[in-house]
Amino acid sequence: MTNTGGHEERDVVVRLTDVRKDFGDYAALDGVSLEIGAGEAVALMGPSGSGKSTLLNMVSGLDRPSTGSVVVGGEDLVGLDEKGLALFRRRRIGMIFQFFNLLDDLPALDNIALAGQLIGLKASAARKRALELMGELGIADRKNIYPASLSGGERQRVATARALMNQPSLLLADEPTGALDSRSGDQVTHLLTDLNQLGQTLLIVTHDPRLAAQCARRVVEVADGRITRDRAVDRAVTTEAGR
Repeated sequence: MTNTGGHEERDVVVRLTDVRKDFGDYAALDGVSLEIGAGEAVALMGPSGSGKSTLLNMVSGLDRPSTGSVVVGGEDLVGLDEKGLALFRRRRIGMIFQFFNLLDDLPALDNIALAGQLIGLKASAARKRALELMGELGIADRKNIYPASLSGGERQRVATARALMNQPSLLLADEPTGALDSRSGDQVTHLLTDLNQLGQTLLIVTHDPRLAAQCARRVVEVADGRITRDRAVDRAVTTEAGR
């Protein structure tokens, strides 16, 4: 069953329709249909091997379905070639990873600005936007610091700024607090919550029920390649309790 969250057609950012992904005789996804509306924050949860990472790869265009349809931000990903998928990711998707994926030989500002240059911004414009984002995320004073000298929470904020450089229609976060201590994890949780409150659409893969409860408005549970539950979260209560 397709889940719409009550959004009209024009508000749908992600639409998966009867998606199946086979790896040999193994079905990592088996008939998954899912819709995410603009401005929603959705947490994707499930045990290891449940299919949630494969689902995330479908939405990001990093993998292709064996059958079914994947439409993100109005783009039919099944119809794009590899070059088209790469352009789609650069222009429409922001991605945050568990282990940050920062370039160790570049200071924080240049890590962020590089993402802007990859989507066609001039170097000066990319640095200007990077500085603006660092200010908004509370790390402007860390602009000349290299990743190895940043705390875990600071590195994830740099990674988040990098992901926001292209003003993405969808921000994907893959275990964004998985490599952080509890204090840094709380900082990133609050950051994602604040971004969503400003209108950013989020899809978060996490094992952490606390992160899901505080950041998400919906929790989608996956097991054996299928969606087993799709429930609303009363974030007004859980967010207040977590602060």
